[in-house]
Amino acid sequence: MRSQLAVALRMVAVTLVLAGLLYPLAVTGLAQLLFPRQAGGSMVVVDGRCVGSLLIGQQFTSPAYFQGRPSAAGPAGYDAGASGGSNLGPTSARLRDRATAEAGRLRLENPSAAGPLPAELVAASASGLDPHLSPEAALWQAPRVAAARGVPLAAVRASVTARVEGRPLGFLGEPRVNVLLLNLDLDRRFGPPPAALPSR
Repeated sequence: MRSQLAVALRMVAVTLVLAGLLYPLAVTGLAQLLFPRQAGGSMVVVDGRCVGSLLIGQQFTSPAYFQGRPSAAGPAGYDAGASGGSNLGPTSARLRDRATAEAGRLRLENPSAAGPLPAELVAASASGLDPHLSPEAALWQAPRVAAARGVPLAAVRASVTARVEGRPLGFLGEPRVNVLLLNLDLDRRFGPPPAALPSR
């Protein structure tokens, strides 16, 4: 019995050192060496200040900016420390009420939007932190953004089109637009929106 226990304890120790120490250190070191930006969180830096990550969505409330998908991550949403969905099922009255309220808000804030409301603007992603929208969902918001900034709609649409990312490896996923990068493009191209702009 003692010999079996000694073997088991040695195996636990070896496994802990290999899998819990050496392997993570090797992978982290390799990632830092080969992909330093991605390993560091894919941070977006503007004028020496970190404004977000390419991988984590954030909330934009001003009508002069594109808005991402709603978030159920944390009590107020967009909490990177509480990534997750609402876990409400398709028959949930709470889910239906939340989606109905969100659709009403979007239609009120986007009176000039053409076509049906894209479903992804009403439904939170599984992580609650999706940083992307489909090009269609971004273009649906373009009239509001153009009006709030006082710039031509065609110019805002061109900014969306220029920011579309294709399918990874040419066949995975769908074309998408990173909301943070798109909003930064707007500020670079047209300047930041007026400070007195109402948030609706």
